[in-house]
Parts: sequence; structure tokens; C-alpha cells
Amino acid sequence: MRTIDLVVPIKPLRAAKSRLRGAADNGVGEAAAHERLALAIALDTVAAARAADRVRTVLVVTSDATVTAELAAEGVAVAPDGPAAGLNPALRHGADVLRAHDPCAAVGALQADLPALRPAELDEAIAMAAAVFAAGRARRAFCADARGEGTTLLLSAPATALNPRFGPGSAGRHRRSGAYPLPGEWPGLRRDVDTGDDLLCAAGLGVGRRTRGVLTP
Repeated sequence: MRTIDLVVPIKPLRAAKSRLRGAADNGVGEAAAHERLALAIALDTVAAARAADRVRTVLVVTSDATVTAELAAEGVAVAPDGPAAGLNPALRHGADVLRAHDPCAAVGALQADLPALRPAELDEAIAMAAAVFAAGRARRAFCADARGEGTTLLLSAPATALNPRFGPGSAGRHRRSGAYPLPGEWPGLRRDVDTGDDLLCAAGLGVGRRTRGVLTP
């Protein structure tokens, strides 16, 4: 497994990252400012993933018209949400779309709230997962978030179901389902952004240009 195809799920901007409301406008919480921030974070995440050498394809799953238009302008593949609601059904739908094009693909799920993600971190995580798969230690692998509770990245070997179990405590659920916990440091890959404090930590690592542009007066 040299490369992987990634699914990135993006919620409708009006509903995304509710705990970040006010982070883009000094606590005012104006809807348009919040949506600009949520969009910037997602676009920076997708850009970093597309720049990784070991990522062959990025497929965004979303039904948000603004997100779809922004990504289409950059040549990013977009699939609408599937018939079932929720994050895990969206990821399974995205994996099915990817494997309809290449049944032998290794596929993965990347969360869309990683504005400090570096392509090299993603490449290292994928390479480590590939070594785990080749050694027969597991057929799925994941990267836990900075707190060790959530999951930012889930990878599955060819001919293996993605079996996403995202949600509160997903790191434990992925581990119990047989996925291998990847031990690399990767601060940008592990720094998902749910709160204002998370965003400050990400900014300290260095966020992408779109997020930086929203946060800089």
C-alpha cells in the first residue's frame, strides 16, 4: 500500500463547530463570521491532505452548497451525503464511492477540523499504517487526537471495511474494534479544533493560510 484514498466529511457550515462560535469575531458570534471560520478550517485541512504524497484522492462528503462550490473551483471531488444521516454513515458512503472506482483501494477517513495539519505528518502516518498492514498486525489503523479520546484519522487496508466508529470516545472504540493505534507525535494531525482553546493551540502550531486569514484582523 503506497497511497490511500481519503474521505473528508464536512457538515453544513451553519451547523459546524458550534463551540467555536465567536472565535472569529471576538465573541460576538455573528453567523457569517462563524461560517467563514468553519469553511477556512475545512479548506485548509483538505489542502494539506491533497498536498500529501501518499494521498492519491481526496473525496469530500458534504451537502453544503458553499463548501461544494469552493471545492469544485479547486478541482476537489465532492459527493453529497448518503441517505442515512450522521458522520459514520457519511464516511461509509464516501468509502463506498471511492471503492466503486477502485475496489482494491486502501481508504481512510480524515476529520475536517485540522487547520494545522502538515502533509508530511499525514504521509508519515500512512506509511506507518502501511507497515502495520504489511506485517499482518492489523488491517485498520487510527490516529487519536491530542487528548487521546477522539480520532482524527482512520485508515483501512485494501479489501477491508473502513468500519468508522467516530463520536465521543472514538479512540477507545476504534481500538476495541481491532484498529491499531498509530504512535507518532504529529502535533498538527492530532490537533483537531472544537473549542476556542483548541484553536489557540492550533494557531500556536501554525494554521493554514485560509484560517490565518480569518483570524488575522
